[in-house]
Amino acid sequence: MKIDRIETFLVPPRWLFVRVETDDGAVGWGEASLEGHAEAVAGAFESLRDRFIGHDARRIEDVWQVAYRGGFYRGGPVLMSALSGLDQALWDLKGRALGVPTWELFGGQVRERIRAYAWIGGDRPHEIAAAAQTRREQGFSAVKMNATAELDFIGTPKLFDEVVERVRAAQAAGVDVGLDFHGRVHKGMAKQLAKVLEPLGLLFIEEPVLSENHEGLAQIAGLVSTPIALGERLYSRWDFKRFFEAAAVDIVQPDLSHAGGLSECRRIAAMAEAYDVAVAPHCPLGPLALAACLQLAGSTPNVAIQEMSLGIHYNVGHDLLNFVVNKEALTPVDGNLPIPTEPGLGVTIDEDAVREVAKEPHRWRNPIFRHPDGSFAEW
Repeated sequence: MKIDRIETFLVPPRWLFVRVETDDGAVGWGEASLEGHAEAVAGAFESLRDRFIGHDARRIEDVWQVAYRGGFYRGGPVLMSALSGLDQALWDLKGRALGVPTWELFGGQVRERIRAYAWIGGDRPHEIAAAAQTRREQGFSAVKMNATAELDFIGTPKLFDEVVERVRAAQAAGVDVGLDFHGRVHKGMAKQLAKVLEPLGLLFIEEPVLSENHEGLAQIAGLVSTPIALGERLYSRWDFKRFFEAAAVDIVQPDLSHAGGLSECRRIAAMAEAYDVAVAPHCPLGPLALAACLQLAGSTPNVAIQEMSLGIHYNVGHDLLNFVVNKEALTPVDGNLPIPTEPGLGVTIDEDAVREVAKEPHRWRNPIFRHPDGSFAEW
């Protein structure tokens, strides 16, 4: 099974799919989506093609090590996202070739379903309440929402009142709430806001400060009992290591399309287990990324909950299941996602539809926020 072809497809709304084919006709799919930087990741596949066309597709760990270490420069969002998509595709291909789900290759199944959460938006409490109620009616028991709009370095605690009101509006719909600070809050205000929110019993607060500020995260973790979550902007086990050592995180959120694919995220999860830390993979992305997450959940004991992008505001024109033939594989039931049982990643991609939409590649970019004084604000 020699790798014969590695293709990439820029698929709307903002995804990058990867297709690997071997000389005997076996095919695997993965997802290398890096929101807003898809063209850069697609470019990184040039070196991967040079290295791995003709390589044995079954030697996934060898591919991973060569791809990660062999180019001298390593890590970071672009290179690791490309490696993630390739890694997912190879696990999909191998599982399909053997006729088993990928989780079977990781030691077998530890659960049959995983609790899922969906995103809700809206800037005002009545909008939040309606969105949370809609998700509840869809069967979800948990949601995630942004904590705040952009915030400056300092401000008055009065700004926190509306955050509390919005959280309570969501909770009134009967759902648990995770609150994403999105790195928008600087350390001084993040400490205050985390304390104000503590009595609300949140599932977690996510990225209360940016992950490069690990000292600040450790301080906040020492101030409140609310679980601290982060990880979408970390790309390898070495990036996560300092947070485990500093006891600065309770829930890690590696993104299987950014952090080295299934191979590396299994290692990150194993490290987390040794520190009694839960795993909740980040996944506001496409169907292949979610399918990979479910393979991890199916074989990893400390995966606690799974994000999914069904109906998320980013999915303009195309939603999560548009390019999936067997839509039931990624359809939640009573707020839980079933662990796929079909071979490989467990989803069948409509290849003709993917090739058609990729003829006009997307150019998705995240918005740029500014403070009232005109200075840049974190999105």
